[in-house]
Amino acid sequence: MRTSKIERITKETKINLLLNLDGVGKGEIKTSIPFFDHMLEQLTFHSSVDLELNAIGDVDIDYHHSVEDCGICLGKAFSDALGDKKGINRYGFFFLPMDDALIRVALDFSGRSFLSWKVSFPTNKVGNFDLELVREFFNAFSKNSGATIHVEMLDGFNSHHISEAIFKGLGKSIKIAIEKNKDVELIPSTKGSL
Repeated sequence: MRTSKIERITKETKINLLLNLDGVGKGEIKTSIPFFDHMLEQLTFHSSVDLELNAIGDVDIDYHHSVEDCGICLGKAFSDALGDKKGINRYGFFFLPMDDALIRVALDFSGRSFLSWKVSFPTNKVGNFDLELVREFFNAFSKNSGATIHVEMLDGFNSHHISEAIFKGLGKSIKIAIEKNKDVELIPSTKGSL
């Protein structure tokens, strides 16, 4: 089973996370940030992983610590669950259209973290959620999963649609990248190691 259990406790957050890469897209997510929960539910469903995530954070101050620490924990969980990465596709990419929004996401579970972010939200917030935190989440996920991620907004004028398309696009890219080739149990690198 490609699973991981992560617990992170700081003075700002307490996070418990269970990840199963060979799931069906089932999510039980509670962060006390409704819009962020919705985004993580989209990521979970479209990646076909199972995710249980409970986060208690200092949301009375703002959402930054909770969102970033969830990215840290989810990244660590993917790194842990993927192990030596034998047999996976490694690469995943997807164009995600959602009404006015068109997003391109490309992902490489290379062991080398890098985030290219070419997104410009038309508004600063959706409801009371600061949209700059979407990038913070992706940055934390990239660093802690060891993934190279490129996100590019090709079109869009509705901030909710743009954000949701980004999370769905990441989910679809993850699904492709973590899929195992049952006939080839090799580490997907000519170096023999990732």
